Order: sequence, then structure tokens, then C-alpha cells
Amino acid sequence: MKKLIAIFAIVLTSAITFAQSGPKIQFAAADNTIDYGTVVRGKDDGRRTFEFTNTGDQPLIITNVRSTCGCTVPSKPEAPIMPGKKGQIDVQYNMSPGRISRTITVESNAVNYENGTVPLRIKGEVVQQ
Repeated sequence: MKKLIAIFAIVLTSAITFAQSGPKIQFAAADNTIDYGTVVRGKDDGRRTFEFTNTGDQPLIITNVRSTCGCTVPSKPEAPIMPGKKGQIDVQYNMSPGRISRTITVESNAVNYENGTVPLRIKGEVVQQ
């Protein structure tokens, strides 16, 4: 019985260790959200940056970054992000007057998010001068 428990413990420890290896993405923005606040059209260019770190032990590859609408244009890093290194995803909002509430979806090989998919959000409000 003791041998069976020992074998089970070794298998469980190995499975946990294996599941934790790989690239991991950690964003600096709280709740993966950037709040523009209230901004004046014409005085703000609408560009914001989501900074992240690969906290895993393998290269992080961002395969796709897409927005919920054409008013928000994200850009992704082309090169893999090595373990311990930082990267960024730039977002350009078109600054149409009104409330900002958009989601940017990041697809990657990160093991700390289901299917490597991370939702990022921007929020705020654009007002006329």
C-alpha cells in the first residue's frame, strides 16, 4: 500500500511540474485593462500600450491579435519573446466621440491561459473640444 501511495505521489508531482512548464504571459495592466479616462478628441492620439512579460521557461509566441471592431487597431510583436523578457502590444483607437469599451483578443502559446487566449480591454470616453 505504501508503494502504491509513493508511486501515486511521484506521478502527481511529475504531472504538476509538467503542466507548469512552458511560456507564460503576464500583463502589467491591472485586470488586463487600460482605462483612457476622459480624453479630448484632437488632443490625444488614441495610442496605448499593453506591456507583458514572459514569466515561463520557453519562448512566447503571439500568433494573432484582433479587435472587436475596426475602430481599434492592435499590433503584435513579430519575434518570439524569450523567457524573462518583456514585450508589448500597441493599440490605436480612432478617437470617435463617445464611450470606449473594446476587447482585444491575444492568441498565443501561453500555458497559463486556456488555449493561450487572453482578452485585453480598453475603456474610457472621448469628448469633443
